[in-house]
Formats: sequence, C-alpha cells, structure tokens
Amino acid sequence: MKKQSEKIYPLVLAGGYGTRLWPLSREKFPKQFQSLVDQESLLQVTLKRLRSVAKHSPTLICNKEHRFLVAEQLQHLAIKTDILLEPTPRNTAPAIAIGALHLLQQDTEAILLVTPADHWIADNKHFTKIVNLAAEYAKQGHIVTFGTKPTRPETGYGYIEVKQLENNTTEHAVYSLLRFIEKPELSKAQVYSAADNYLWNSGIYCLRADTYMTALQHYQPEIFHAAHAAYNNAHHDVDFIRIDEQAFATSPDISIDYAIMEKINATENINAVVIAIEGWSDIGSWGTIWEVSDKDKNNNVTIGDVVLLDSSNSYIRAENRLVATIGIHDCIVVETDDAVLVANKNQIALVKNIIEQLKTSSRHEHSEHRLVRRPWGSYELVDKAERYQVKRIMVNPGQSLSLQMHHHRSEHWIIVKGVAKITCDEKIFLLHENQSTYIPSGTLHRLENPGIIPLELIEVQSGSYLGEDDIIRFQDDYGRANNDIQQPNMELEV
Repeated sequence: MKKQSEKIYPLVLAGGYGTRLWPLSREKFPKQFQSLVDQESLLQVTLKRLRSVAKHSPTLICNKEHRFLVAEQLQHLAIKTDILLEPTPRNTAPAIAIGALHLLQQDTEAILLVTPADHWIADNKHFTKIVNLAAEYAKQGHIVTFGTKPTRPETGYGYIEVKQLENNTTEHAVYSLLRFIEKPELSKAQVYSAADNYLWNSGIYCLRADTYMTALQHYQPEIFHAAHAAYNNAHHDVDFIRIDEQAFATSPDISIDYAIMEKINATENINAVVIAIEGWSDIGSWGTIWEVSDKDKNNNVTIGDVVLLDSSNSYIRAENRLVATIGIHDCIVVETDDAVLVANKNQIALVKNIIEQLKTSSRHEHSEHRLVRRPWGSYELVDKAERYQVKRIMVNPGQSLSLQMHHHRSEHWIIVKGVAKITCDEKIFLLHENQSTYIPSGTLHRLENPGIIPLELIEVQSGSYLGEDDIIRFQDDYGRANNDIQQPNMELEV
C-alpha cells in the first residue's frame, strides 16, 4: 500500500494579476513571478516548499499569457511537470476542476493539495505536518481548508467561522466549518479578529479529486459539464496543455468558496474541515510584504539603492535608481522603470483605484514594464517618438526569435555583445560586436543567438506604425506562428 505522501498531488494555481502590488506587479508580469520577499520568485518558493510535502511534481494552472514565464521559472528549479493553460479567467472553482480531471487520469485516488502560487508560509516544517494531517481527512472524503489566526482587523481577507473539534493538540488545531465570510468592513473585522472562533481564509485546500468532482456535479453542474468538455477537447502545444477555450468559457466565473464550501454542511456526506496554519500571508499588498520582511532598527524595509533620513515604519523599494527619503513615516515607496508609487501605508488598498485610472486613460503602465519578457529573452524600450523607437534586446543562448515580417516598419540592428545569426530574405549571415545590419519593411527575417553567452543588441525601428501587432510569424520555436510559407533556399554567409 502506498504511503499517504504518495497520494498527495500538488495543484498550483498560478493565475491572477496581483494588482494591489502595482507598480511592480503588472498584468504581463504579475507578483507570483517576482522576487518580493526572497531571492526567488513567490512561485519558485512555493514549488520548493511543496517538495517536502509530496513526492509528485506539482501540476500548474496558469493564464495562457504567462505560460513562458512559468516554463522559465520551472526550468531554473529543474522541475518538469504539466502546465495547464487557462484560456480565459473563470476563478478557482473551474480551474481546480480542470486540475482534478487531469490528475484523475494519473491516479483515481489522487488527493489534491490546492495552493496559490503567490502565498508566503514562514514555517515549512509545520506546513508539511498539517498537510499530512489534512490528507488523512481528505482520504475519508472530507474537504479540508486551511485558516490562520488573525493578527489584526484585516478587511482584505475573507474569514471562516469555525467550531473547535476535540482532537486538537499542541501541534495543530482542527475545526469544523460553520460559514465563510467575504471581506468584511472594518467594524466587523475588528470583532472577528478579537474572537477565538474566526480564522482568515488562506485559500489552500486538501481534498480527493473525485470528491471534488462529485461535489461539483451536485452543487455546480454547469462547472462540472464545462470542465469535462474543456478538458476532453484539450490539446498539447509544445510543453503546455491548452484547455478548450469555447467549452471553458461556458463555465460560471466563481470561486471554490462560493461554489462548494458555502454549500457544504454537517448533514451532507461531504464535511468541511478547517486546519489552522501558522505564519501564513497572501503577500497581497505592500503592507503585508512590509510585515513579513526583515526590518532595520527604525522598522524600515529597504530594497535596492535607498538612503533614509528621519524615516520609520516604511517600505522603500528602488529598482533602477537611488531613492532618498526625509521625514516619512508609515509610508510605501516603490520605484520602477516607468512609475513611482508613494502612499500612506494605511491607504495602500486604494492602489486599485490608480489601476482603474490608468486603464480608463488608455495608458500601458498597468499592463507591462519597459522591460518585456519573451520566451527567447527580453526587450526594453529605451526611447520612443513619432515614427521611431529604440529597444535594447537580449536573446538567451541557443534561442531565436520567430521567422517574421513587418509591413509598416524597418529595423536597424547593432550588436553590442555576443554573436548574432541573421536571416534576411534568402541570406543567412553572422554579426559580431560593433557590427550592424538593416532589415527593410516587408523583408522575411529572423534573429538567433548561436553562442553560449547572451546576445545583446540595440534595435532602432522606424516607420509609420510601430505597434507589436505589426508582425506576421511564419515559423516559431514556441508555437506562436500564424502563417506557413514555402521556405527559400538559404545559405550561410560568413
């Protein structure tokens, strides 16, 4: 008979945009892929934590737009696993259903450990112990959720009202679930945080995959049928599993809390059990990052090139340049390549209003940074004006951009580091440092790095339209090609 840990299959939810951590977190590079508390990203920290919990590699569910970010971060940890691409956001209940169906293909008795990719847990040993305890309840057909004792009247978290069970020990506390409470107003949060029978809802769950699907069929048949259709029509794309978009879009947009947990009670065959977790944070705001980070003697957290004078109880982060503060207290200061946030720590939740203003003003700062990551490397916008823009491009060793063409712009490439292999219509040639080439509009072209060090170059674009959508891909190593053509006969020129 298999050990309990061999039945635990981690399911990591890596979707979401982390808008409350703007300006560092953006739609195209959200918080789960960033290093906010540790040297590694929140996703990588989560994956390393799960190594001690289960023998199986985690299965990941992420937004299709973030698939290459996930793949790259998995590669850094030498983890090979299945990456399920959510074609459109539908919240946690449908996403978990897709993961459950996928893991049932591997093990009909699979116990899911569902965890967000962007949470912080201080005590990994304690977490491993309570996960093993949760798996025992899950094996019996219960749905286990994890809560944590409130440390303050927090309006940004949901709460769980619980009833303590008799089998509690000094190492763990187990409760029966009475009800879920959505993010409350301050007066109610003050009552909940002071009481012994309320916990914060962590959003971490442990349950059998078949138990979940049975609960869905009973309580949420629309999700049940949409998930089956979406998964049955899924297809492999390079290293990813693409869930059928049309079928998945028919699912209601709803969380597991609303869809299942609020509907389960003691009269049902499925019971909800709550286990207390210690040292948990959802890293959902700059205030929570300040709380879990190391501080100086004045209770300041500083990241990057920071100089302080008469400042206290603040979080100051400098990504690109020197940031100096004088006489600030209880503040958040975050500097990035194209935006700076300065806020009172007690009003940091209002950053969502800034995001809405940026969207309604048709600005781009809510969506991406100047540095844009691509599966082959990255590019950074250096300068832009009417009819031209300048980019700094970095191509990883052995990687290449797609074979492509632009209708409205020409490009000049100047190599500053490494060796570039250039395709320009029927010619293929190499360029070294301080050499350059010209790519006219309408030319079939490709940029590759055949070397063992990163390739760096400056690209000057000029033309009537410079948008990223002026690109036709004919061949692509990452499954992004949107056309097929007959390849010309090309010979390498040195």
